[in-house]
Amino acid sequence: MIRPATHADAEAIVRIYNHYIEETVITFEETAIDAAEIVSRMGNPETGFPWLVCEEEGVIIGYAYVFPWRTRAAYRQTAEASVYLEHTRRGQGTGTALYRQLIETATPRGLHILIGGITLPNPASIALHERLGFEKVAHFTEVGRKFDQWLDVGFWQLNLSKHS
Repeated sequence: MIRPATHADAEAIVRIYNHYIEETVITFEETAIDAAEIVSRMGNPETGFPWLVCEEEGVIIGYAYVFPWRTRAAYRQTAEASVYLEHTRRGQGTGTALYRQLIETATPRGLHILIGGITLPNPASIALHERLGFEKVAHFTEVGRKFDQWLDVGFWQLNLSKHS
C-alpha cells in the first residue's frame, strides 16, 4: 500500500535512510540523521512537496519524496525526486511503484521537470529512471567524495507535461 507520508512515519524513514548513509555511496550524506531531521525536511505534508511511503503488513518498507531542485524563484517548477527502499527489498518492483505514484502526485502540483540524481555507477537506478521515461542530461565526474573515493553523479530528467 502506497500512501502519503506523515510526520509519524519519520522513525521508519530514518531507519531505511540511515542504512544508505552509513553503508553506501547512494547518498552523499555522511552522518546518520534522526526523526526530527526528517520531520523538518518534510515540512507540512499537506501543503509541501509530496512524500510517500509504501507499507507492507503495517511496516514501512520504502519511501519516495520530491524536494526543491534549487532555491531561486525561477526553479520553482523544477524538483528533484528520490526513492529509498528497505535494503533487503530492492528488485521487487516496490521502487517502481513508489516512483510512479510520486510522479502522478507531483504532476498536478504545477511541477514541470523532475530530476533524478544518481551516484554512478548504479545500473539499477539508471534502469528505474529510464523505464519511467527519464532521460540522461548530465554526467559530472568526481564531484563527491565518500568512503575515501571520488564519485561521479549523473542527472536524469522527466518533463511532466510530456509524460502525462
